[in-house]
Amino acid sequence: MTRATVSTPPGRKSPALAVADTRAGRRGDQLFKLVAVAAGATIVVAIALIAVFLLLRAVPSLRANHADFFTSADFKTTNPNELAFGVRDLFMVTVLSSITALVLAVPIAVGIAVYLTQYAPTRLSRAFGAMVDLLAAVPSIIFGLWGIFVLAPQLRPVATFLNRNLGWFFLFSHGNVSVAGGGTIFTAGIVLSVMILPIITSVSREVFRQTPGIQKEAAQALGATKWEVVRMTVLPFGRSGVIAASMLGLGRALGETVAVLIILRSAAQPGQWSLFDGGYTFASKIASAAAEFSQPLPTGAYIAAGFALFVLTFIVNALARAVAGGKVNG
Repeated sequence: MTRATVSTPPGRKSPALAVADTRAGRRGDQLFKLVAVAAGATIVVAIALIAVFLLLRAVPSLRANHADFFTSADFKTTNPNELAFGVRDLFMVTVLSSITALVLAVPIAVGIAVYLTQYAPTRLSRAFGAMVDLLAAVPSIIFGLWGIFVLAPQLRPVATFLNRNLGWFFLFSHGNVSVAGGGTIFTAGIVLSVMILPIITSVSREVFRQTPGIQKEAAQALGATKWEVVRMTVLPFGRSGVIAASMLGLGRALGETVAVLIILRSAAQPGQWSLFDGGYTFASKIASAAAEFSQPLPTGAYIAAGFALFVLTFIVNALARAVAGGKVNG
C-alpha cells in the first residue's frame, strides 16, 4: 500500500513553516517589548539617579544650615561655618514669573492654534505656523537682552499705571526694586510668555488637527456656526492636549535661566509676592554663583535649591497629568 500525501495548496505555507513563522514572530515581539521596556526604564532610572545625587549632595549643607530652609529669605553661603539659606524668595519669584508667563501665553497660543487649524487657508497656516515655531530657535540670551533693553522701557507706563491704581492689591503693590528700572517679575513674566508661546502653540495646533471630522460635520449639520463648532468639538477634544502643552511651557518657564538672570534685578529686601519685586529664581540663583562652586558646603546649598526646583517641577507635572487624565476620563 502506498501512503497518501497531503499536498499544500499553491500560495500557502505548510503547517510546519507556519508554526516556525509564528514562533519567530513571537520572539520578535518579545525582543521588541524588552527593548521598549529598557528604553522606558532608562528614563525612570536617570530621573531617580538625578534625585539621589541632588539629595546626597544637599544633605550635609542642610544639616549645617542655620536658617529654616523653607521659610527663610536669606541665602548666605560665603562662610561655610555659618551657612544660612532658604528658598522662600526663590520659590516666590519662580512661581510668580512662571504663572504670569502661563496666564499670558496660554490664551494667545490657543487662539493662534485655533486660527491656524480652523480658519486660516492652508498656505497661510503653514507659513504662519513656521514663523511661530521659529521663536523656539531664538537663544535665551537674545530674549533676555531684548526684554531688558527694548521691552522694559515700553512696559514702564503700564507698570506705573498698575502700581499707581491697583497698588492696594498685593500683586501690584510696591516691590523691592524700582518699577522704572524694568528689572521686575512683571517684565520677566512677559518675556517668559513669549519664550513658551511656540511650545504651547505647536502642541495645541497638532491636537486640534486631530479632531474627528465627523464630529465637526455633525455639529454643522445641526446648524452650528463656525465658532460653535470650535467650542463644542475642537476645544473639548483638544483640552487634555492643551493642558499637556501648558505644562511643557510651564516646565520651560520654571527652569529658564539666562533670560531671567539678565532681566531681574537683585533685591536687598525680601519679596512680598508682588509682580514688581526683583530677586532670583531657583535656576538664575544657581547660575549666578556657578563660578564659586569650590567648597562642598556652600555648593551643597545651591544643590539643595536645585533639588527643591526638581521636586517642584515633578509635582507640577504630576498634577498636570492627573488633571489631564481626569478631563479625558470625564
